[in-house]
Amino acid sequence: MKKSKLQQLFGFFLVLFAFTEFANAQATFSNGPLYIRTDNYGAVRVFTLDGLDTVQHINRISAMAAGNEGEVMDYWNDVDTEVETQIVPNSSIADYEVYGVYNNDYSGNPPSFTFTQYVYGWNDTKYILVKCNVKNNERTLTPMKFGLDIVQYMDYTWEDDNIFYDTTNGMLTQFDIHYVGIKLLSDETTSAQSFMWFDGYDTDSLYWTNMAEGTFDIDTLVTNADGGVSILAGTQQNLSAYASKDVYFAVAVGVDETDLTDNMTLAVEKYNQITSIQSDINIIPKEFVLSQNYPNPFNPTTKITFGLPQQSEISLSVYNTIGEKVAELVNGELSAGTHTFNFDASNLSSGIYFYRLETSENVITKKMMFIK
Repeated sequence: MKKSKLQQLFGFFLVLFAFTEFANAQATFSNGPLYIRTDNYGAVRVFTLDGLDTVQHINRISAMAAGNEGEVMDYWNDVDTEVETQIVPNSSIADYEVYGVYNNDYSGNPPSFTFTQYVYGWNDTKYILVKCNVKNNERTLTPMKFGLDIVQYMDYTWEDDNIFYDTTNGMLTQFDIHYVGIKLLSDETTSAQSFMWFDGYDTDSLYWTNMAEGTFDIDTLVTNADGGVSILAGTQQNLSAYASKDVYFAVAVGVDETDLTDNMTLAVEKYNQITSIQSDINIIPKEFVLSQNYPNPFNPTTKITFGLPQQSEISLSVYNTIGEKVAELVNGELSAGTHTFNFDASNLSSGIYFYRLETSENVITKKMMFIK
């Protein structure tokens, strides 16, 4: 089924039907401050909730990936649905999780990638994380550069949006009344371009040019009634035949620039937390277990492994010898299985520390030694 550009031109329809599930399998969730919609082709729409008002700030954030020169898999020209966008019940990672798989069957043009996308949200937070697994369907080694196509719609208007790339915090920043930031997390940002929307900006050749530009638009763009568009691009790498790569990005909102920066910092901390855990749900212990960290002593990183016989709400924290908590590594629900956390103590002093694993029914504490 073809995608209609009315979705972009008439963003107010998204607000009018903000709490309605459309027939084309859009998925939505509200975590308190935010209302997030992901459509059946993977586009993420961002709203804030203010009392009974639902105010849109991002018309669309869409994943894209460049292959060989002049070839880009993108939302408008290529993406088709392989697995419909849907809410994941009982997520082991977040309070809310949206899942979908999208391929390039709509156009059949190179590059042939598959996007498996997850949108994560947590209650009472002003950020979301998005994970996109990019798989190379080509039979040969193929270059891949991940990027984002972002159509602004700050405070439910196209005009008077202020857009610039904040090099200090490494994020695209936009504001009208509210502030919104978008940040690549697992890739270094190599290009950040912002410009006024124009018909035809979304061709492979222009996408490629903007992704390969290698510059950052740090001067503020103030939009008119046509609205603004931004393109972010990460680093280029080569994917072997049928190989894949996980890429993460964050979206945060704030009432001002300081609040936005604080919320993006929390998003980065959450990203570091969930990507530091390696889980094997095929190895399920018979009882709650916490292993000795390895290596021990260590400098500056060590692995902490624990096992859960059933899905549990857990807390994994590190304490110094006087009982002060110096790091909270995990705080949330994890599935049954064996989990390993990569702990980096670079910001701590040498000495003895205790790491403690807690559930509602069990507490286990072990000792480790950090030697610089």
